[in-house]
Parts: sequence; structure tokens; C-alpha cells
Amino acid sequence: MTERIATTPGVFPLPDWAKDDCSDLKGHQKDDLISGDEGPELTAVYNEAREEVVSVQQDAGLDRIVEGQLRWDDMLAHPLAVHDSVETGGIVRYYDNNNFYRDPVVVDELTFDGDVAAELEATTELADDVQAVLPGPYSLADLATDEYYNDNEEFLAAVAEFLAGEVDAFPEVETLFLLEPSLVENPPEDGEDARASEAIDVVGDAIDAEVVVQPYFGSLNEKVHAHLLDADVDAVGYDLVSDHDGCLSNVNEYGTKDSVSLGLVNGQNTLVESPETVAERVDWFEENTPVNEFETVYLTTNTETFYLPYSKFEEKLTALAEAAQLEEVTL
Repeated sequence: MTERIATTPGVFPLPDWAKDDCSDLKGHQKDDLISGDEGPELTAVYNEAREEVVSVQQDAGLDRIVEGQLRWDDMLAHPLAVHDSVETGGIVRYYDNNNFYRDPVVVDELTFDGDVAAELEATTELADDVQAVLPGPYSLADLATDEYYNDNEEFLAAVAEFLAGEVDAFPEVETLFLLEPSLVENPPEDGEDARASEAIDVVGDAIDAEVVVQPYFGSLNEKVHAHLLDADVDAVGYDLVSDHDGCLSNVNEYGTKDSVSLGLVNGQNTLVESPETVAERVDWFEENTPVNEFETVYLTTNTETFYLPYSKFEEKLTALAEAAQLEEVTL
């Protein structure tokens, strides 16, 4: 019988009160954004906000609890943006939406940092069934600028090794989500697609937990999807909100892993889906794929949720959790 697990890809919006407090403490300029050495007042705000979003997930009934990545001013680029070997450049557009991040310019060797591990340590003190979230190596390399390695292949390998070192320092977690929107938005070319999957292997091999690769903002092209299936991971994600037909076609043409992660709830739109609608979308996917019984189906938003007003974010978490519970009641 398929296990349905309600979760999220993290990168949450700040609670409204924390947004106001951070604005007062940090200011509004590029130099005021998180650099990894924030003072005690700002640290206290983030610690309290983390406790709140953990509680929100628990109250909603999610099966996996994430840290929320509330300190990540730079969305997926954060692990590099706070690194000593990285200088943050100008503000650049985050893919094709209306959000922006500081360009992380790598100017020296990427050594161990431990920033994300520290966040996770704090989370494991608040919750069981914790899920780690990281940018995948291909997306992180794609979002960054390399002025040290001066070779695309070497740079991707260095980013993968850097992330693996960060993962190796993690506390015990149930799941690791590697977020890979660049596989969709800026797909790797011939040869690079195989290296992208190998880089994912390097990161996934550093942890004893279920590893899920979550592309989004659409469906993968066929060749990238086929190479991703070669990666030694437990589940591949499909953004059914952005392109359900393309995702279904990939699965029916090339197969998939024994487990899947389905982006069922729109992480960028304030319309709140009903639990029944979410459950129906899972049923539709299972009924229209040749594998009728997956080991695990992760029910999640299709993208990060930092785009949403905080109240809508809370409602969408509840919809996901209740959708998974509806299946349990039906069974």
C-alpha cells in the first residue's frame, strides 16, 4: 500500500511580526541582508520565528517538518551567499518571476561552512520527523557566478562536494529535499545532464535518509528526466501545477523511481486548494501512470512558499495535511 506523506519544499514566508522586526533590525539595503554573522537581537527573532513555523506545521498535521529557511534572504543561493569564499554581487532576477537575490560570486575554494546544519540542529530540538532542505548542486551552481574554478565541470563538482560536506554535518533527519528548478528553467546540455545527475549522487550519498530531487516551474525535458532517473535517489518530484501533462508524459515514457514527490498545491498563488482537490490530483496521477502503487507519494507545494501571504501559507499547509489524512480515512 502506498504511503502518502504531506510535506513541503521549505523556504517559507516570514511571519508578519518577524518581517517587521527584521526590517527594523536589518534595514533595506543589499549590505543589510544575512551574511551569516547576524547579532543576538536578529538571531532571537529568527529563533522565535523558527519555533512558530515548526508549530504551524505540527498543528497542520504535516508528516515532515522543515526548518523553514526563514534566514534565506537569497532563496536557494543562501548556502553560498553566507560563505567566506563568496562575495555577493549585484541583485539579479530569480528565474523569471518578480523576486531577486544577490549574485553569489565564488572567489576562493568552497570549504565547509556548517550554516544549514546549525539551523537543522535547532529544528531537531523542536520536532521529530525533520526534513532537510537544500538547493540541488546543479541549481546552486547555475544561480552562482564562478570566478575561481574557471571551468563549468569543475565548478559543478566543487559545489556538489561543498553541499555533501554540509550534509555530512546534519543531525539525523528523515528526508532530504534537493531543490532543482534550474533543471527545468536552464536545462543542462548534452554531457552536462549526466554530470548534473552525478553531482546529485555526490550530495545524496552523504546522508542516510530518503533523498528526493524536486524540480519545479514546469516539467523536465525528456533527456534530463532520463538522466535524473540514473541518479541514486529515492524519489523524483513532479510539478503538476505548472505542467501536469508534461510530467505525466515523462513518467509514462521513461518510468520513474519507486517513490515520487508531487507538487499539488500552488506555492505562488493565493487561491487555497481544498483537501479534496489535492487528494483528487494524487488519484489522477496514480490512475494515469503505469506504476499503480508507489512505495511513497510525497504531497507538497509545487514551489517554495515564500511568495505567499503568511495566512495563505498556513492554509495551504493544512490543505496538504488534510489531503493525506483523507486518503487514510478512505482506506
